[in-house]
Amino acid sequence: MNNLANLEVDLIGAPTDVGAGSRGASMGPEALRVAGIKQALQGHGLTVCDLGNLAGPANPWLPPVNGYRHLAEVTAWNRSVHEAMHQSLSTGHLPILLGGDHCLGIGSISAVARHCRQAGKKLRVLWLDAHADFNTNALTPTGNLHGMPVAVLCGHGPSELTGIGGAFPAMNPSVIRQIGIRSVDEGEKRFVRQSGLEVFDMRTIDEMGMKRVMEAALAGMDDNTHLHVSFDVDFLDASIAPGVATAIRGGPTYREAQLCMEMIADTGRLASLDVMELNPALDVRNGTAELAVDLIESLFGKSTLMRA
Repeated sequence: MNNLANLEVDLIGAPTDVGAGSRGASMGPEALRVAGIKQALQGHGLTVCDLGNLAGPANPWLPPVNGYRHLAEVTAWNRSVHEAMHQSLSTGHLPILLGGDHCLGIGSISAVARHCRQAGKKLRVLWLDAHADFNTNALTPTGNLHGMPVAVLCGHGPSELTGIGGAFPAMNPSVIRQIGIRSVDEGEKRFVRQSGLEVFDMRTIDEMGMKRVMEAALAGMDDNTHLHVSFDVDFLDASIAPGVATAIRGGPTYREAQLCMEMIADTGRLASLDVMELNPALDVRNGTAELAVDLIESLFGKSTLMRA
């Protein structure tokens, strides 16, 4: 189990929807605060510091240029996220990035990868999402960069983004496990297969069950592994999490999601976290934010019983 004694957590807000196709994810950090994320984590014995919100350019809401929407603005936000996440990790804290749309995973995970290189640690990324986010400017149907962060982190994208963090690529596809995937564009499907991403889509979860999927996704880690979780709230079934811009039916149920989070907590290796794509403009009485906080508590050890 996670030993939470002396664990210091930094909350870092990134209030932007600059990489998304709908407005509203910029309000996600405040919705998570209203839902009590700081108090919930403190209730589990954690020392929590809310560092407030990062600053960045406004969303210009323009059409794509060369297959990318808002590349300059996305780059600025991700550089800011990268530095904040890396600073937190460098002080020995556990950073939680409060998004914001999922393009910010570029800055966040490149910072984690940089920290792992400097600390001599192995990296494992769990990407909890309805989408593979492995598009490129040649494959994307929209130009929205929140559909491209995994590809960028694996070295496929504009130099402005692939160069963040000082290493190219920021990570190898072999370090990431994608869970809950159920919406992948046609060209993206081929690219995912060619790149060798390990994807546990909803069919796999249906066939194997969440327990076996999580055992496979977490296999091979050791005491020298830094585990990063990038939690896109649209990972959850749309019936329980309406507050997202790209809700997709047929996702994990509440109990499947709880098991996923509890098994991550059981490893004791969670060292950084993204919470992405919460869109309060589409939510009902902040219920999706409250559900996200509930699941985040489980990531940090909340369980029905004391377990060995």
